[in-house]
Amino acid sequence: MPEGDAVLRTARSLDKGLAGQVLTRTDFRVPQLATADLSGGTVLGTVTRGKHLLTRIDHRTGEWTLHTHLKMEGSWRVLEAGQRWPKPAFQARVVLRTEKKEAVGFLLGIVELLPRDQEERPVAHLGPDILADTWDADTALERLARQPDRPLFEALRDQTNLAGIGTIYAAETCFIAGINPLRTVAEAGDRLPRILQRTRDLMQADWSRSRQMWVYGRRACRRCGGTVTVAKVGPLSKERPAYYCGTCQS
Repeated sequence: MPEGDAVLRTARSLDKGLAGQVLTRTDFRVPQLATADLSGGTVLGTVTRGKHLLTRIDHRTGEWTLHTHLKMEGSWRVLEAGQRWPKPAFQARVVLRTEKKEAVGFLLGIVELLPRDQEERPVAHLGPDILADTWDADTALERLARQPDRPLFEALRDQTNLAGIGTIYAAETCFIAGINPLRTVAEAGDRLPRILQRTRDLMQADWSRSRQMWVYGRRACRRCGGTVTVAKVGPLSKERPAYYCGTCQS
């Protein structure tokens, strides 16, 4: 699943292609929205809440928000009008076309069209967004502290504690902090504020695009050359791989 910084890049791409533009065609290829048509509407912009995308559209029928989530396989592509799609048409879930651009959402995990005054409903459960200008570290730390015996890797990835962190950042920032991701929240202790700040710094720097990972996805630690261990963490249906170096992380 894309990290919060990748979702933010997607929002900026949608903004660059669609914001301020009038929609000449819309196509919602999900059963619940099969008859929806927002052509003639104006795209105000797209914002993120953690890993959720909220695209605001003003239309003669009202003020709407298109809520989408990439989940594991989804993506948005912004193309020139008439440009060939990079993926098969049957994978398209949403098409938003303007005079010059066409945004296509492929294999989106969530597609909802909500009245603007209800756009917070699907994201109300989220903790503070680590990439938001209004980032509230104190609230995130309070939420983490509610489950002191939970593995740190799992707690950081829990979007109800704080929104935006995925598997890559949970592994990499634990490495940088020198802490084993299987340690509990309580064992992280006074390192937690620094871990959150470092994660925010890395995400703002778009670290996940660098692919210069210390441990994530690697067989050997990039610092010491030791073997990287991979542990499955979380409930069976939601378990994810936690990468760590047994030498550099204690």
